[in-house]
Amino acid sequence: MVNFFEFLAEEVREILAELGFRSIEEAIGHAEVLDAREAINHWKADGLDLDPILHGLEFDDDAPLRNMTSQNHELDKHFDQRLITMATEALTDRSPVKIAVDVINTDRSVGTMLGHTVTKTFSTDVLAPDTIDITLTGTAGQSLGAFLPAGITLRLFGDSNDYVGKGLSGGRIIVRPDRTNVFKAESNVIAGNVIGYGATSGEMFLRGQVGERFLVRNSGATAVVEGIGDHGCEYMTGGQTLIIGRTGRNFGAGMSGGTAYVLDLQTTQVNKDALQSGELQLVELDAEDRDIVHGLLVKHVEETESLHAARLLENFDDTAARITKVLPRDYAAVLQTRLDAIEEGLDPDGEEVWARILEVTGG
Repeated sequence: MVNFFEFLAEEVREILAELGFRSIEEAIGHAEVLDAREAINHWKADGLDLDPILHGLEFDDDAPLRNMTSQNHELDKHFDQRLITMATEALTDRSPVKIAVDVINTDRSVGTMLGHTVTKTFSTDVLAPDTIDITLTGTAGQSLGAFLPAGITLRLFGDSNDYVGKGLSGGRIIVRPDRTNVFKAESNVIAGNVIGYGATSGEMFLRGQVGERFLVRNSGATAVVEGIGDHGCEYMTGGQTLIIGRTGRNFGAGMSGGTAYVLDLQTTQVNKDALQSGELQLVELDAEDRDIVHGLLVKHVEETESLHAARLLENFDDTAARITKVLPRDYAAVLQTRLDAIEEGLDPDGEEVWARILEVTGG
């Protein structure tokens, strides 16, 4: 990547020099140097008047051609400023703190600035789990708990918008209905679309259904949810999830890693190409899987008071028989190769083991 950008910068400088400019800033607005013939003659441009764009615009002599002012994002007024103040003891001497505040849907990225402060303060020397334990009540705006690091737990009584746990990085997020809510939680939506996008570690427990593109590009987080929309676990590379509800269509598209445990999975909802090519395996639970699923259900009940999960635990043998394990073929091969290496006393990250992995996965 470094080499790519160095060569890119070098080529940009060469082009600027050919045009007689010393910087990109000098080039801005000089549409007269563009070779616009292909754009003008292209069939998609037929009927469009491109002169105002390609021949430049009339500007006042004093008007700048490029952005000369900075934006004020009013971060001093962000919701997290209160959280940072209330978490002072944890930020100074790692003392556990509990915080309870209300939240509304214009409060976006709740926990993100706090997470930045934690990471900036402690770097890779992470806080113990639940050191900063925050209970929110209400409706959270977009990106609740985005990039949340280890040591912070967000407990929301209410519901949330899109992007909950985006880039989750070790923190914990629990979303559940308010205790006064009379609706059947597992039949209603608790959070929006693109939950857990790009998460790398941490936990999420969601009592209710969520929207589309659940856990896209998840690489290490664990999540329990009571139903999802279309395109679940798309491009997932690691981590695990337990879905105790509907999955929507196109499940597992591009999924190359991680494990999904799905209750009453309909194979017609799984990405057809992945199934036909054998890239995804649908298997019954073994003893280890049963322990994992049971543990996730127990923890889901503890964190969310889920009645649905509690019912599934009442007769766990029947529940386990209804759950399908979705596992990418190459990922399964890699896991087995590493386990075999450990049993042989080899370094699972050593060169010999990686050579085996490349062989079993075809490179």
